[in-house]
Amino acid sequence: MIAAWRIARRELRGGLSGFRIFLLCLSLGVGAIAAVGSVRAALETGLSRQGAVLLGGDAELRLTYRFAEPAERAWMASRAGRLSEVVDFRSMAVAGGDADAERALTQVKGVDGNWPLQGQAQFDPPLPVAQVLAGRDGLPGAAMEPLLIDRLGLAVGDRFRLGVQDFVLTAALLREPDAAGSGFGLGPRTLVATEALGQSGLLAPGTLYETSYRLTLPAGGTLDGLRAAAMAEFDGAGMRWRDSRRGAPGVERFVDRLGSFLVLVGLAGLAVGGVGVSSAVRSYLDGKTAVIATLKTLGAEGRTIFAVYFMQIGALTLLGVGAGVFLGGLAPLAVAPLLESRLPIPAEFALYPAPLAESALYGTLTALIFTLLPLARVEGVRAAALFRGIGADAAARPRGPYLAGLVLAAAALIGAATALASVPRLALGLSAGVAAALGALWLAARGLRALARRLARHPALRGRTALRLAMGAVGNPQEGAVAVVLSLGLGLTVLATVGQIDANLRRAIAAELPERAPSFFFIDIQPDQLAGFQDRLAADPGVDAVETAPSLRGIITAINGIPAREWGDHWVLRGDRGVSHAAAPPEGTVLTEGDWWPADYAGPPLLSFGAEEAGELGLAVGDRVTVNILGRDITATVANLRQVDFRSGGIGFVMILDAAALKGAPQTHIATVQADAGAEGRILRDISNAYPNITAVRVREVAQRVGEAMAALASATSLAAMATLATGFVVLIGAAAAGERARVFEAAVLKTLGATRRQVLASFALRSALMGAAAGLVAAGVAALAAWTILTQVMEMDYRFVPGSALGIVAGGVLATLAAGLVFALRPLSARPARVLRAKE
Repeated sequence: MIAAWRIARRELRGGLSGFRIFLLCLSLGVGAIAAVGSVRAALETGLSRQGAVLLGGDAELRLTYRFAEPAERAWMASRAGRLSEVVDFRSMAVAGGDADAERALTQVKGVDGNWPLQGQAQFDPPLPVAQVLAGRDGLPGAAMEPLLIDRLGLAVGDRFRLGVQDFVLTAALLREPDAAGSGFGLGPRTLVATEALGQSGLLAPGTLYETSYRLTLPAGGTLDGLRAAAMAEFDGAGMRWRDSRRGAPGVERFVDRLGSFLVLVGLAGLAVGGVGVSSAVRSYLDGKTAVIATLKTLGAEGRTIFAVYFMQIGALTLLGVGAGVFLGGLAPLAVAPLLESRLPIPAEFALYPAPLAESALYGTLTALIFTLLPLARVEGVRAAALFRGIGADAAARPRGPYLAGLVLAAAALIGAATALASVPRLALGLSAGVAAALGALWLAARGLRALARRLARHPALRGRTALRLAMGAVGNPQEGAVAVVLSLGLGLTVLATVGQIDANLRRAIAAELPERAPSFFFIDIQPDQLAGFQDRLAADPGVDAVETAPSLRGIITAINGIPAREWGDHWVLRGDRGVSHAAAPPEGTVLTEGDWWPADYAGPPLLSFGAEEAGELGLAVGDRVTVNILGRDITATVANLRQVDFRSGGIGFVMILDAAALKGAPQTHIATVQADAGAEGRILRDISNAYPNITAVRVREVAQRVGEAMAALASATSLAAMATLATGFVVLIGAAAAGERARVFEAAVLKTLGATRRQVLASFALRSALMGAAAGLVAAGVAALAAWTILTQVMEMDYRFVPGSALGIVAGGVLATLAAGLVFALRPLSARPARVLRAKE
């Protein structure tokens, strides 16, 4: 090993010639992963340290459908440094008169004089909260987000209506400190004083609203102590606890999962870089033919030669990984001012060791995987074969220990990615997808070489010199078709998969959902308004169908006597869920297990549960589920399981109780309305004027907001995919540069035989286009399969092949290879045949 290190050190003194692509591929891949991980760490740190601001206090106690009783409020006030009450619900904001009124869905937040306990709200014009909400001319004040102001055509000083209460717009709401903790809203925000809502008719019994009580800790108080006391005091009251340690759990979970996904996409880019790394090592070892032959002739053993070049590649790997970690760590710091101004959540940018170490681990393992086989082949090559000009590719299959090391390294990479990802199944699935894509691309590249060799000799190509030369070149193992198709194809596969999924999601949201879904959701219909509501819609010729159901909100607190928080982290167990009741099964109900209860059933509570959700939770018929509704625990036995299709956009409840279980409970109704597009405006005006407390949710507007959110996700993923593609382009340049010397000799021979510069250039262009088209076609096919798998098996959606996206990917592959190939065709075209051929003598 001492001799091997001495030889390796002396060879490295010659510089990094031949390893620029190696270092660039490795540093790009590692840098992309380090940058994504650093941004995720910055967001997670910001969420953690700014948890009190995001939450609006050190702790929050939340209720559904009701305000805290005086005794409950007094208990909270006695244990808090300061206390603030916030109520949140959806409503319709109406501006103007009945004939020309503008209406829009808004998320209303009612606050008291202590809001916000943490952070600062920003308004335009800049005013204190108290002055904004005080109003003028005898009307209470309000602030709206600019988007809602524009939608309603309002200006500061104008009037608008919530329910039956008039407000005056006193400012635009620019920043809401606790917005991230409030979750996803269907409409822009309107901020008012809670006491001003007393006469609005929007907070009637059974109306869907949530109240949050934010507390600051008194001197000497602890969150754990306050939580224990609150859980004991409000046991069975439907109270939910949240504190500043996880001020915005939904946002935190989203950031974690999106960050993990982007890191995994970055791993695909690192795999692309690995192809370039492997090609660079092969090319380097081919250039060391004479050195290796000399060493073997002088008695060097195969393992000594392996150690020499393993040490060299190891040192260069450390250099490339170090450069990637350096770039990935500093890049977020460089763009931090820009990101901080655009991010809706706080971020604290700094150098975080964990993501940098993770990226270094991935880079090291990837380099080991893609260099082990080329290095191992050197050990078995005979000196005589090397002196005869046969390169390192002539080696036999590597020995068992090297193959075992390759398998272990691959297993370590997949294991690390799985262990460090927030969703292990996603990591495994994506790793399997990348491996399958690489396998498909490798087979396609080998098939392309074999097909090109056969076509080059086909009689149909006689007389087509440029095409025949291109086919012969593509079929030549030295041309690097495998490296080109692998590197470019994998990058295009990631980008094409994102494109196919994004196009299908947009189609489903923008086209299919409105076709299947109702035109409107109406919520907060009071029981005494239901008959009149139905009569009005029945009299409208534009209405096709109306479906109604009683609606309450409940929190699952226990399953079979086990607290829900100990049962699992399923989405049904997080927060409150819609609950309905029915004597007979709703129209279209499909039971998968169990039976429905009799229409006149009046025994112990029975429950119908969604079959898919029950399967994920491990529920079966006969199990007991405890649901807290309006502060009362109802323990019901699961009587049946049924299919619930949320994709239709209609009414769908995971939980439906028997009618007697909720008899007399304050409740409202929800309704879905199918109507002609031309009648939607008329229906909205009629219902809003007749029942100002009823909130209408237009499905088209919701679909638009969801589409905007999906577009943002697709953009983030596409950026990561573009980094993968950039790495692939670097590999292309490396392959083209490595073949430049061979092309110079080829061009000289062709010119000597009478070929024109145009024919030589056409040959070079055609071979590049053929390899690019092959990479693009395989990428489009693999992407279609990947998108079909994700959409149909994971998201349970329909999939349609989007040809426009696929054609764009194929065209991109052709253009990328043409650009890389033609840049390195200039020297071969300008070379003088005589000088080149004399040099070969």
